[in-house]
Amino acid sequence: MKNYVDITPALDKANDECGVFGIYRNDEALNVVAVTHDALYSLQHRGHISAGITVNENQSFTTVKELGMVSEVFNEKTLKKLPNGKIAVGHVRYTSGGALDRAANQPLVLRYKEGSIAIANNGSITNFPEIRKELERGGSIFQSNSNAEVMAYVIATERIATDNLEDAVLRAMKRLKGAYSTVICAPTRLIGFRDIYGFRPLCVGKIGESYVITSESCVLDTIGGTLIRDVRPGEMVVIDEEGFHSFMLDKKAPKTSLCVFEYVYVARPDSFINNVSVYNARLKAGELLFREYPIEADMVCGVPDSGIIAAEGYARASGIPYGMGFIKNKFLGRNAGTGMDKKKRLLHTKLSALKCNVEGKRVIVIDDSIVRGQTSQHIVNLLRKAGAREIHMLISSPPFIFPCYFGIDISDRENLIANKMSIDEIRREIGADTLGYLSVKSLRETAAGCDIDLCDGCFTKQFSAEVPTTFFVDKYASKIKRS
Repeated sequence: MKNYVDITPALDKANDECGVFGIYRNDEALNVVAVTHDALYSLQHRGHISAGITVNENQSFTTVKELGMVSEVFNEKTLKKLPNGKIAVGHVRYTSGGALDRAANQPLVLRYKEGSIAIANNGSITNFPEIRKELERGGSIFQSNSNAEVMAYVIATERIATDNLEDAVLRAMKRLKGAYSTVICAPTRLIGFRDIYGFRPLCVGKIGESYVITSESCVLDTIGGTLIRDVRPGEMVVIDEEGFHSFMLDKKAPKTSLCVFEYVYVARPDSFINNVSVYNARLKAGELLFREYPIEADMVCGVPDSGIIAAEGYARASGIPYGMGFIKNKFLGRNAGTGMDKKKRLLHTKLSALKCNVEGKRVIVIDDSIVRGQTSQHIVNLLRKAGAREIHMLISSPPFIFPCYFGIDISDRENLIANKMSIDEIRREIGADTLGYLSVKSLRETAAGCDIDLCDGCFTKQFSAEVPTTFFVDKYASKIKRS
């Protein structure tokens, strides 16, 4: 079996790094494997490169994980390998690399002096290079370049110096910088914790008498559960045979910083994150786009699936009819195309313009963001070829001008078109008659009611947390043959 595989390129979108899930079973009739499997389907939008489940049955850990989407990794045969234990954790992963190794698939199971833990993480540790070097000097041997493995090692080393795992996790949280929303399956309990800034979402719910910790509340709707609340920034929650426990880190961030892009694109529309409906936030974005860009047109449409809700909001506010402008190919294989053509072929086969709806019309088309610009250019070309008379492209977020270091795949500043061109230059580049971005002020209005502060650093260059100055480089990466 090959350790590295080629990854089908993403289509010019910012992507989240991962989705996590954990369950502690208190209901005898509940099947934790089936529940975790269903939960991962609900988190598939947060990561499509690998999927995995670890089950703890009588303190014995069984794991199934592999590269691929949930439907590809799990079938009747693989699911039967997992026992119906007391605790389970699951993970879906996205990666921005051109290749990745299977050793980085999660959940990651670590066996050490005090027992075993299975860890599933979402986020990005910004002091990863420093911590890894420190651990390597102490004799640690790493199998992957994953944040989860570094986190597990830090927790394990702290556990040697503490009386219990809870104290070890709290001590590790002080050492780990950056973004992390994490679940841990321990021998007798389920643990979830969130960084002091709260960059990535994490919530707690119940299904019957059993507890769940997961990235988004939409999971709870899928599995028939109910939302209790969000895990607070700097909080560790623990579920064991005595029930639910909460511990707050004695270290606070100067300012909490939930990623505002969760509301723009990343999270599923049926989720609530820190008391705000994601659907309502996107609908509000469309309404505010009309306030900022009151354009005369014949129809409003959204780019599937990222711009549809904002387009509904714009249509509602403006009174301009909402219509379907595109047909999305839902059955496009991930392996379509080969070599350097792959990204281009995927782009050109993913969407088709609906000529009967757009021909001869002045069309407002709404999308959530522009990263490199190729997708927006392609969308405008599709509408032109379908006979649209005018094309006004509106974006329900501000221009990306800076990389994200805290869990969103916007890592290369040179690839951000808004860093190299003015808005009018971008408009000409993509071929639109109008191009407008939602302002930062209006973007913040879309999440009014959020009970923690928001991070908009990728739009403003203003980050609450320390931005890393060094990055980990795998010295062996160039020697690995990619399939």
